[in-house]
Amino acid sequence: MPITKGYSSRLSPILDDIAAHFGTPFHIYDETGIRETGQALIDAFEKVNNFKEYFAVKALPNPGILKIMKNIGFGFDCSSIPELLLSRQAGGIGDDIIFTSNNTTDIEFREAAANGGCILNLDDISLISKVPEMPELVCFRYNPGSRRTGNSIIGNPVEAKYGITHDQLVDAYRSAIQRGAKFFGLHAMLASNELNYEYMIETTRMLMETIKEISNELGIRFEFINIGGGLGIPYKPEDEPLDIKAMAKKITELFNSFEQENGYAPKFFIESGRYITGPHGVLVTTAINQKNIYRKYIGVDACMSSLMRPGIYGAYHNITVHGKDPDKNNTPVDVVGSLCENNDKFAIQRPLPEIDDGDLLIIHDTGAHGHAMGFNYNGRLRPKELLLRTDGSVELIRREETIEDHFATLNFKKDILTLNASV
Repeated sequence: MPITKGYSSRLSPILDDIAAHFGTPFHIYDETGIRETGQALIDAFEKVNNFKEYFAVKALPNPGILKIMKNIGFGFDCSSIPELLLSRQAGGIGDDIIFTSNNTTDIEFREAAANGGCILNLDDISLISKVPEMPELVCFRYNPGSRRTGNSIIGNPVEAKYGITHDQLVDAYRSAIQRGAKFFGLHAMLASNELNYEYMIETTRMLMETIKEISNELGIRFEFINIGGGLGIPYKPEDEPLDIKAMAKKITELFNSFEQENGYAPKFFIESGRYITGPHGVLVTTAINQKNIYRKYIGVDACMSSLMRPGIYGAYHNITVHGKDPDKNNTPVDVVGSLCENNDKFAIQRPLPEIDDGDLLIIHDTGAHGHAMGFNYNGRLRPKELLLRTDGSVELIRREETIEDHFATLNFKKDILTLNASV
């Protein structure tokens, strides 16, 4: 990584043909790489009974991708009605889906309960009374506050809007029981793009200790613990990848110890998104302009509407120039789009080979939180998505947005509320 060697060898020989047929810009995802990473995750946790990955739909909400996830055996992690609908269309039903949201509306609760329901993960103790009908299986999202370790993207949990506090936990489960809950889970999402696997082990240990406390207080058993997502990928070439095997080994040991001490072990859930698809997607864009002023700028036909992570987070995405030696004739350049914002940059003073107009630039690791975070400022439109199938074919799995799409919400039935102002 940041882009798998196998993907590079599969994509590079056919990229010119793909670009000529579909036109740029586009995100393209590698089915083979996604399946290999998914299976590797399953294999790593094979000794943990009832392990299950719930793919974070927010990372790559495309039906073509979600069908692959279902085929691998994954469930779906959702936080909105559209994500629920996409997951159900992909074959998810009941316990295949975890619904976690905050500031949840009544409409969202009702949709979560419809069509076979799902695992409901409540973000706040105040939501217990707002659930129209409490399901038999309920989970709470836990925010432990200050921790011994910290994750730079998530930040200090005390400042996060998510989850309930330690002091609220027992009352939360007691109230859920009073409303009819009979089976229970505990969830915590405390990392984002974390490459230190010890952080995940710490979270697992914390959840195990917490469910023992709650069980002793209320006399209940837990069906599962869920450490959320956050498994990281090495965006920079010098980054070391997450050691998933070492992580799984230590977590397996924790589960074995828990079972020996308590006579049972809960199921173990993860909600990875980025880890599964992130390295197996790229944004392909064409160099269309060069500008030499105080810096050298390479203008491309994609902009932040295609990938906003560098602009809003300063996130690093590796860039290669198709067909050119990455170590030859390097010159620092800014790679920029056409948006009327100065942060519309994919790279800043990045050493790249000499680039000519018409060259294809490959922006790596866009298989998660790339297209999904797109927007329409300046009337810029989101690009198409492609899937490189395991049989070598390339399939359009989402067309690019059109002007008609952008104007569609301006086509509506006239509706005016006239009020009599009081004097």
